[in-house]
Amino acid sequence: MTNEHLDKYRQDLQERVRLYDGNEELKAASKHFFDEIGIGKANYVYNFFCLGVPIIQIPQDLQAMQEMVWEAKPDLIIETGIAWGGTLVHSAAMLAVLEACDVIKNGHVLGIDIDIRPHNKQSLLAHPLAKKITMLEGSSIDEKIIGEVKAFAAKFQRVMVFLDSNHTHDHVLAELEAYAPLVSKGSYCMVGDTVIEDAPEEMSSARPWGKGNNPKTAVWEYLRILHEEGRRAGDGAPLLLEPDKILEHKIALTGSPDGFLKRI
Repeated sequence: MTNEHLDKYRQDLQERVRLYDGNEELKAASKHFFDEIGIGKANYVYNFFCLGVPIIQIPQDLQAMQEMVWEAKPDLIIETGIAWGGTLVHSAAMLAVLEACDVIKNGHVLGIDIDIRPHNKQSLLAHPLAKKITMLEGSSIDEKIIGEVKAFAAKFQRVMVFLDSNHTHDHVLAELEAYAPLVSKGSYCMVGDTVIEDAPEEMSSARPWGKGNNPKTAVWEYLRILHEEGRRAGDGAPLLLEPDKILEHKIALTGSPDGFLKRI
């Protein structure tokens, strides 16, 4: 396929996907499907593995992650929230692909979790991609951990961030303040489980987060802060993030609406 044909393919895609936001039948079908597959119903997100490791993600979001990594070409991906570690392995595999294509060198994934369960840590340390993964145990908003992450990130050229740990508004907002400035221009800060704001309340009734107190409300507040107060990125430039709605809409089903934040 020539570049001209590929450009036309991308243009057609964007024109098609822009219509999705006004397609009420598609949006209703997506919401109905999400409500049926969610926590406490089909528990769909617990059905999948990445290279042998359980991965608690909606498959469409993994497609979005793959496209983000290929486009931004980070050599470091910082992830908060490890759980089983499937997303760490997914990111490590993508960085290995970029290395195989001679796009980056020495790609690495840095995972942070307040409680890395021994069996999960053992499984990750035994995985063939373990050499590309470093784990830090502690709260992602603890000043000591934030300092360690910033020192680690200083060794890399291009940074991407995935936030998917404690889902309360205050915690995610503190993560955004700590880690979004590390994101390189053209790269992404993906915030997971923003869909809590839109999901049936029973899906999060036993959790400290819910409607009005979740990752999406934190994203909205952080975008307001960037717009009205301003923040500087780690490279000294003004930090500008905007939700990549084409990426969100093209996958039609996501746990991260408004959460694919691209640094522009």
